[in-house]
Amino acid sequence: MNARQPAKVSFKEQMLQAREDAIVLTVNRLLAEKGFDAMTVDEVAASVGIAKASLYKHFPSKEDLAAAAMVRVMRRAQDFLRSLPAEQKPAERLRAVARWTMALQLAGEMPSLPSQNSTLRTTLLANREYTDGLMEVSDTLGGWIEQAQAEGVINPKLPALAVLYTLYARACDPVLEFLKLGAQHTDEQIIDLVISTCFEGLNAR
Repeated sequence: MNARQPAKVSFKEQMLQAREDAIVLTVNRLLAEKGFDAMTVDEVAASVGIAKASLYKHFPSKEDLAAAAMVRVMRRAQDFLRSLPAEQKPAERLRAVARWTMALQLAGEMPSLPSQNSTLRTTLLANREYTDGLMEVSDTLGGWIEQAQAEGVINPKLPALAVLYTLYARACDPVLEFLKLGAQHTDEQIIDLVISTCFEGLNAR
């Protein structure tokens, strides 16, 4: 009995997927450069080179565009976490994740979303792929935080959730941009500085 062959994707479907990928990449860039509030659907369509009506066939709203960009980031985060060596200590994995998110931001690849926007939040929470990805990433990081606390590397008196949110905040830390604008440090040096303040604090050692 022959194994079932995967369904062949039509040329039209390939073109639609390529267009959708281009839209999401453009949205990701614009969200990183301008933020959600300043980005418009018109400039997304213009940047991709399609009519706004065609754009709406893929994504019915500005919120759906932002959600698609966040799903893409979440997939990249999941892939990065899975790529970390199994023998690496939990605290070192957490540092690696923080470095990765900061590098994305400095490279202009981290979408910037408002902290308060009910329609966007509703769209994100309704997106199963995003919420499932967020839960997987949070559970993985939370487990590493608790292991690092048990090993005495991270302060065990801190709630693990507070540590998790602190790490998430590094992905949109304005200190990174301020230091880059100062033009006195390379991106790698900036990341080292922020990593140090995040994990070692400001106390003299």
